[in-house]
Amino acid sequence: MFDAKKLLDQFLGSQMPGLSGTVRDRAGQAGQLARDNPLATGAIVAALLGTKTGRKLAGNVATVGGLAAIAGLGYLAYKNYKSGQSPETVPQPSPQAETPVLSPPADSAFSTQSPLLTNDFALTLIRAMIAAAKADGHIDQSERANIMEKVHAVDLGSEAEAFIKHELANPVDMDELVAAARTEEQKVEIYAATRLTIDPDTRAERGYLDLLAGRLGLPDALIDHIDATVSAAKVKV
Repeated sequence: MFDAKKLLDQFLGSQMPGLSGTVRDRAGQAGQLARDNPLATGAIVAALLGTKTGRKLAGNVATVGGLAAIAGLGYLAYKNYKSGQSPETVPQPSPQAETPVLSPPADSAFSTQSPLLTNDFALTLIRAMIAAAKADGHIDQSERANIMEKVHAVDLGSEAEAFIKHELANPVDMDELVAAARTEEQKVEIYAATRLTIDPDTRAERGYLDLLAGRLGLPDALIDHIDATVSAAKVKV
């Protein structure tokens, strides 16, 4: 089995300059960057399957990337929710923002060193992100072929490529995603990873997020905190 945590870093690695626009636009740009500079492909998969509304991760969220970004944003949202803060107090994003990513304490369930953070759960987070990218029906058969061409150029390895291809081609099993979360913190991370992938600008995307939140059984107030925290971690490009 391939290293899912490493692949997750490539889904949410540091954002490379010059990647903007739609998924289709970014796919072409990312493929060219991969050919021109194969050592700078950390965010290729994020470019292919990440936010589709012209946004990117801001400040130190982009710097830490990967699993640390999901864990840090989830921890921040959860901490603010538990402290009784209002989601409206989350700072609004700006191009120069250094959005805080708190490093969860070592004994926190959000810690990237937590024994609950297995390779299987990292795979679940990737599945959640791919499912979110497909939520509005944008990725059809032609787009899947285009994406896989660019993924192949990055050379993620045959197992990882086969995994991505399978997830792109098959419908999401939301029961499996929800069942993979053994704690409330893991439920927060699944929703945060999903919310990082899309901005709910279409009815289909909003409906998908609402359905996932309901199936995860997270309180509305906690969902509001995650939405606000993740939104503040994105800036327009």
